[in-house]
Amino acid sequence: MILRPLLAELSRTAPRIDVGVRQLLPSPARVWRSAIVDLEAHAIDIAIIPSDDIPPRFEKRCIYEEDFVIAMRLGHPFARDPSLERYCDLQHLVVSDSGDPYGFVDEQLAKQGRARRVALTVPNFMFALAIIAETDLISALPRRFVAMHAARFGVLSLDAPLPLPGFRLNAIAPKVAMMDAGVAWLFDLLAGVEQTAQKHPSGLPARSRQT
Repeated sequence: MILRPLLAELSRTAPRIDVGVRQLLPSPARVWRSAIVDLEAHAIDIAIIPSDDIPPRFEKRCIYEEDFVIAMRLGHPFARDPSLERYCDLQHLVVSDSGDPYGFVDEQLAKQGRARRVALTVPNFMFALAIIAETDLISALPRRFVAMHAARFGVLSLDAPLPLPGFRLNAIAPKVAMMDAGVAWLFDLLAGVEQTAQKHPSGLPARSRQT
């Protein structure tokens, strides 16, 4: 969601800046300890993570807020009957870097005394889109992400038949690192992404030396 507009902006305003993208994964408790460690070790300049649980010694800026939709292939029968009962009867795909099939959707279903069958887990959202485009599996995926890639993969999305939690995507950096003019410049630019995202939901602009 961020990289495409990032590269476009860099080519316009700072073409000599190079970008290194690293995947950051949470611990089993969904605590982003590896990001914290890497930031404090100066291994990365800024981390972008879907968490509000940030230690006070870090600067935090919300890039955008996101929620989840139910994604499926074009022509999927669920689109004709998007009821909760039908939803629970289908086979589901879950994005899980650890392979654990139990997630936030299952927690919400359990509150209503319901359950589902998770037939497949995959490690990332892009892999999920490729699979659901060719099968009858359905998956809860971020709304803007699905909208951005729906035409390419031949998928559609519907609002979930049950309440699902949203999240904020935050840019964080150590407050002490903000004394570096380059990091402060980058951070200020990222802070403006949310406003532009409202105008261009298919892509979010950002700028970076290393994220």
